[in-house]
Amino acid sequence: MAKSKDYQERFYRKWVNSNGLITREVIVGETDLFVSAEKDVCKAAEALAKEYRSQIEAHIKKHPGFKTSLEPMKLNMDAPDIVKDMTFASKLAGVGPMASVAGAISEFIGKRLLQYTGQVIIENGGDIFIKSAIERTVAVFAGDSPLSNRLFIKVKPGQTPLGICASSGSTGHSLSFGKADACVIISKSTSLADAVATAACNRVKKSEDIKAVLDFALSVKGVQGALIILGKDFGVSGDVTLA
Repeated sequence: MAKSKDYQERFYRKWVNSNGLITREVIVGETDLFVSAEKDVCKAAEALAKEYRSQIEAHIKKHPGFKTSLEPMKLNMDAPDIVKDMTFASKLAGVGPMASVAGAISEFIGKRLLQYTGQVIIENGGDIFIKSAIERTVAVFAGDSPLSNRLFIKVKPGQTPLGICASSGSTGHSLSFGKADACVIISKSTSLADAVATAACNRVKKSEDIKAVLDFALSVKGVQGALIILGKDFGVSGDVTLA
C-alpha cells in the first residue's frame, strides 16, 4: 500500500506492543518507518531504506508502468529482488505491483536488520514486519469504526518472522475501490500481506461482502489469516488469534 507521508499523525504507532525494544522513526522520502529493535539500528535502517528505494525508483525509470499499473505486471528476471518480490506478490493478489511496496520495504529492511538484532519490528504506514522472541499484540486501527483500537491480534514468537498488513477504504490517502475500515492480512510474506490487503479492501462494499472477501483472501497461497472491519461489523478467518 503506497501511502503518503502526510497521511495522518502516526498516532497508531503507540498501539504496537514493542516492550523491551528501542524505537526510532526513520524517514527517507515518502518512506516513514517506525523501527523497534534490541539496539539502536536507526543508521542501518536509513541506509537500507535508501538502498531499496533507489532500486525501486531505478526500475520505475526503465519501466514506468510499474508505478502506475493497477494490474499485475510481467516478472522481469533482471529486476532487483525487491522488485521481483513485489511483482510476484501482486500477481498472486491480482493488483498492481506498487500495492505491495510498503510491505516489501518493511520486510526487506527487517530481514537485513536481523544481522544486528535478534528482534525487530518494522512498521511502514500500518504495514508490519515482525520478528520477536516474546508474545506481542498489535492493535487494529479502523478509522471511525467503533471497533477501532478495540481488536488486538496476538502474535506468538514461533509465528515470526511474520507480516501483518492493513488497507482501508475509509482512512488515508492510498487508492482503494472499497469501503472497509480495515482489511488486515497475515502472511509469512509481508509483501504478499500488503498486496492481498489492498485486493481484499477493494472488494468490500458492504457488510454482506465480508465473508466472501475473507474466503478470497484465504484462497491466496501464502495467506495465513484475515480480519475485515466495516463499521460495527467484522469477520475473522484463518490463523488469527484475537487478544
